[in-house]
Amino acid sequence: MRQAGTYSGILTGGISRRTGPHSLPLARIKKIMKRSGDDVKMISGEAPIVFSKACELFIEELTQRSWMITMQGKRRTLHKEDVASAIVATDIFDFLVNLVLESQQQQQVDGASARYGFIYN
Repeated sequence: MRQAGTYSGILTGGISRRTGPHSLPLARIKKIMKRSGDDVKMISGEAPIVFSKACELFIEELTQRSWMITMQGKRRTLHKEDVASAIVATDIFDFLVNLVLESQQQQQVDGASARYGFIYN
């Protein structure tokens, strides 16, 4: 397997900018990987690098789709509602739909509680 170079360049709008060895912290990714299951004891050196790149691509795709929704709304600021709309509107993000719906329901409950003066701990 080919290792990432000293810097991975990301092409943005025709301009390549250097982001360092990895945009996401490999130690944090490795910690999440180990926490994901009791049977995970050892992780090869390449695995966090691959996960880091996969996460970067996932974030890039979700951001692009969210930005298209922002532009359709004739706005220049990306809001969490745009991200939620992109998740609901895109088939490849179906695994996140339940998370978005739960978050929206919780916001409705929190809003109603605040309106009526209820405080939950």
